Amino acid sequence: MAKAKTAFVCNDCGADYGKWQGQCSECGQWNTVTEIRLSAAKPKAGSRDGHRQARTGFAGTRADVRLLKDIDLVELARFSSGLAEFDRVLGGGFVPGSAILIGGHPGAGKSTLLLQVLCKLSAHRPALYVTGEESPQQIAMRAERLGLPTHALKLMAETDVDSVLASADEHKPAIMVVDSIQVMHSADITSAPGSVSQVRECAAQLTRFAKQSGVVLLLVGHVTKEGSLAGPKVLEHMIDCSILLEGDEDSRYRILRGSKNRFGAVNELGIFAMTDRGLREVRNPSAIFLDRAEESAPGTTVMVVWEGTRPLLVEIQALVDDSPLGNPRRLAVGFEHNRLAMLLAVLHRHGGLQVGDQDVFANVVGGVRVTETSADLALLMAIVSSFRNRVLPKDLVVFGEVGLSGEIRPVPSGQERLSEAAKHGFRRALVPRANVPKSPIPGLEVVSVSRLTDALRLFDE
Repeated sequence: MAKAKTAFVCNDCGADYGKWQGQCSECGQWNTVTEIRLSAAKPKAGSRDGHRQARTGFAGTRADVRLLKDIDLVELARFSSGLAEFDRVLGGGFVPGSAILIGGHPGAGKSTLLLQVLCKLSAHRPALYVTGEESPQQIAMRAERLGLPTHALKLMAETDVDSVLASADEHKPAIMVVDSIQVMHSADITSAPGSVSQVRECAAQLTRFAKQSGVVLLLVGHVTKEGSLAGPKVLEHMIDCSILLEGDEDSRYRILRGSKNRFGAVNELGIFAMTDRGLREVRNPSAIFLDRAEESAPGTTVMVVWEGTRPLLVEIQALVDDSPLGNPRRLAVGFEHNRLAMLLAVLHRHGGLQVGDQDVFANVVGGVRVTETSADLALLMAIVSSFRNRVLPKDLVVFGEVGLSGEIRPVPSGQERLSEAAKHGFRRALVPRANVPKSPIPGLEVVSVSRLTDALRLFDE
């Protein structure tokens, strides 16, 4: 048998070396050179493939090529996870043969969520839980504490990927969890578990097995201190769905966010509450994010953001105060910092308000991260409310994008946003002129604006 060859490649620039070295000579980065395995070359002399290569100049067998119009469109046979919020993020449920990567900070609830799902599904489908970080006794204690059915779930404590694949091939599960991919190792790679080459090779073998056997594969991944998934970037290209479980340690709510999904929409959001019985679904997330004080305070407003396929009402808080520093602070939690600086410049140029000598702090209540531009107008209204010490009406909801020339631009799904606001008892809405609904919404007064100066007149009333 031909011996497998190895190479040492820099993870940053891709330069390869014959042996390991601490610093990459091409890009100058330290500790980025890792070992990868290369496929052993197969002799082709005298073989049928060798004669074909001699005639055509190319080796290998011919692949099946078809026209796109001749491919049958068969509906994927999804099955539910048992949690509607989880199914929403997945795009409707599990797809056989898919590989799903779930990441999150330690203690976020990744293992708890997957144990709940597998214990429920094991009553109807064969399921296998592979743990490499915890002992079987720890898993059993957690399942007993959560009150989960454990009579049908198969459990295995193993870190060798070849043993995992052999057991999975024998028991033939319909869904399998590997917790976590960072502790898996292959005997063909000499580097330590968790290294780039080990994670890449183990993920490739597990994903290949899932595609060939039709098993739903759930991989648990660690995250770095910056919040991104640890390991090589190619790991996110191998899998079909990438999900991140977010949540602060002092918060009882967890947000399941999809960043990649080959079988559904991306940026979907699932809300869970961490209880003593595990993770519970939050069917009406707008209600928990709008747990407001009885008396409104300056610098507070409510906006409607669009997360995936549904609107979500969240509260924005802003604080503007005199700065004792020569360089005033700009702090945004839940917003993009650069967009906050840009909106403050628009407020000065087109709104006539100078906050250059003020500290400006902005926060999205509940730990929600807002990435769309519909929050621009709401953020500026909260800043002006704090700066002028004027309280905005408690029944007012605001959304709209603010351009650099001071215009208020429309946002998608305006009708659905207004309907969600009316359902939660809001009576007034400040929206872009192009988002005014064609038919009035019962109980909701819509105020349309086209310029930032038009919106600021609300404080003069």
